[in-house]
Amino acid sequence: MTRLFGTTKFSVSALALTAALTVAAPVHAADSRPVNLTNKPAQTLIISNQPLPADLAAQVYSRPMRAPEVSPQKIMGNIYDAPSQTVVSRKIEELRGDLYNLQKNVTDLSERAIGQQANTQQGAADYYAAVATISTQLQSGTTPGNPRLVQRLANAQDALESLADRISAMNDLGMEIANQSSFASYLLESTRAAYGLTGAVEEDHSRLAQIEDAVNNTIVILERLQNNTSDDVTRTSAYLATERSNLRTMALAIENGDLYGKALSSRPFSSVPLFNPAGAPTSVTQASFSAPAATAPALNGPRPLAKIKFDRNDVNYQEPVYLAVHQAMEKYPNASFDLVAVHPEKGNPAQVAIESSRARRNAEKVLRTLTEMGLPVERINLSYAPSADATSNEVHLYIR
Repeated sequence: MTRLFGTTKFSVSALALTAALTVAAPVHAADSRPVNLTNKPAQTLIISNQPLPADLAAQVYSRPMRAPEVSPQKIMGNIYDAPSQTVVSRKIEELRGDLYNLQKNVTDLSERAIGQQANTQQGAADYYAAVATISTQLQSGTTPGNPRLVQRLANAQDALESLADRISAMNDLGMEIANQSSFASYLLESTRAAYGLTGAVEEDHSRLAQIEDAVNNTIVILERLQNNTSDDVTRTSAYLATERSNLRTMALAIENGDLYGKALSSRPFSSVPLFNPAGAPTSVTQASFSAPAATAPALNGPRPLAKIKFDRNDVNYQEPVYLAVHQAMEKYPNASFDLVAVHPEKGNPAQVAIESSRARRNAEKVLRTLTEMGLPVERINLSYAPSADATSNEVHLYIR
């Protein structure tokens, strides 16, 4: 501290003042004469009985400051508000980045699945629009080989082929979904393994729990996408195979200018047995369109009801068959029927095969006629039989 006595200036500190008081001669309080400092050197320590300056006294005799009040809330806040920079926190940032990429990929896959489903529905609508137009015209009556129907048939075939391409795209989508599911499982295991890392704080485990829940939700979405895609592929494949068969039948109907319907797509004669009723020869030679007897005895076996000879192109069999079946159903409400395609055995194997195919197609026509009349298809049994006596293709109808 600096103080001025006359023309001499010197410095005094608290420590120096204490040291000077211990080695200098005492000064009596009665001696109030001023000290002559004229001949004293500037660096000589002078002891004065004057009081210390106020600012110096405040430093020497200062009291302790009041400590701030500490509460449990402040302690807990200081602990949990501080950011954690641990090994686990850095691992969490990596997991968050992987989760973000996974969710982004899942969003893209979901949008692709929705787009492919919409395209498949549109293709099916285009196909059925063309088929409905063809069926309506055939039902109303048309000319054989109508070019308008031929064009509609080509449009339906194009729609089916586009569905085949979409099946391939759906298979590729299913593979990508499976890959993302594998990555999601790996990410879930990595998140659960991070719980065991040392050096983590409480907030780290809370963030790990959030990531774990988000990964689990993403896995559920991926499983749903995988199931929907697999169902679409299976359903579209079966639908494509069935409709291709229907188109072949429809092409034949357009060529002949006649309505064949969808019964042909089931291929009724694909696995039918050879007809050989008990007590009746394989060769059926009953009279054409024979009606049942007036009485109704118990049926011990199949009885002939009608025989249709397809010896020309335009055989009008609908009305006689309807009358015969109607009368039979009145007498035997629970009866069932056997529809037999009979073909000649004469000729070489190629001719026999051709005649057999024609007989089966004629039997299918009769089958459609019966179902259109209201006879349940479950009550009609299909079969075929060669005949040495037949000179043309025939269809025999039996009641049992």
